Amino acid sequence: MTVTMYHNPRCSKSRQTLALLKERGVSPVIVEYLKTPPRADDLKAILKKLGLRPQDIVRTKEARYGELGLKERAVSDDELLALLSENPILIERPIVVAGKKAAIGRPPETVLAIL
Repeated sequence: MTVTMYHNPRCSKSRQTLALLKERGVSPVIVEYLKTPPRADDLKAILKKLGLRPQDIVRTKEARYGELGLKERAVSDDELLALLSENPILIERPIVVAGKKAAIGRPPETVLAIL
């Protein structure tokens, strides 16, 4: 089974999750999502595996969230997916996908349930 990790090397939780996976003998495919943002369709598929909606993976404390006016206005799921793809800094991290399951590594140990 292929394990994919949407990773930000500057994020301590992301680094901890990667270390935890490697300790368990898992060598995930690393996607540095800030350099290679997932497309809206990819995000939709990941969200289905997470069992979450787009707003559930938005980092609302990021400056970009306020700059886009997302605090003051409602957006549709499709519009939010497009905004997340265009502004990947807003995506919660790390996300690990294994087969038909996915988990957000906050805390890092949550990803162990999908392996």
